[in-house]
Amino acid sequence: MRKKLIRKTCCIILGLIFLMPNIVLGKNATLTNIIVTNTRDDLIVYMTVEGAFTEKMKAAVLSGVPTSFSFFITLLEARNLWFDKKIANLKITNTIKYDNLKKEFIVTRSWENDKPKVTRSLSEAQKLMADIDSIKILPLDRLEKGRQYQIRAKAELSKLTLPFYLHYVLFFVSLWDFETDWYTIDFIY
Repeated sequence: MRKKLIRKTCCIILGLIFLMPNIVLGKNATLTNIIVTNTRDDLIVYMTVEGAFTEKMKAAVLSGVPTSFSFFITLLEARNLWFDKKIANLKITNTIKYDNLKKEFIVTRSWENDKPKVTRSLSEAQKLMADIDSIKILPLDRLEKGRQYQIRAKAELSKLTLPFYLHYVLFFVSLWDFETDWYTIDFIY
């Protein structure tokens, strides 16, 4: 009787151990709507990160904790018999901070010369944080016609550096770290 109880308990514990990663992984942030296009002069990229704002992250932002998303974009020239050649490497940062006194969100985006955008709507602030619209990768005159290229993109929540004593008070901050996988788009110019 006791052995059966121990076996059942072990099975339940093992089941939870194997089930928990699937529950956690099911809520990963992803990059979507990645579009590589060009203007007359420049190669540009659009993208959106989805699933990044969890309830814990929203609560932390509403309490005044500044939060930054970093987007990493790399342009490579694909070469058949040799390593790919890195042509451009960008890091773009979007930061959100909530002003409790004015009841407004301040979003700064590094690719827009850090000019702050102010809104009172959390959903609008989230959209500003998650969207990259027409970021210039490089001038088209640096690309060769007929060659194969690759854009690699990734997003992550920038790690917070808090004073030592706040790590005990804000222990939940580590629970909303995210990092997307690398996403790759191949194209011929």
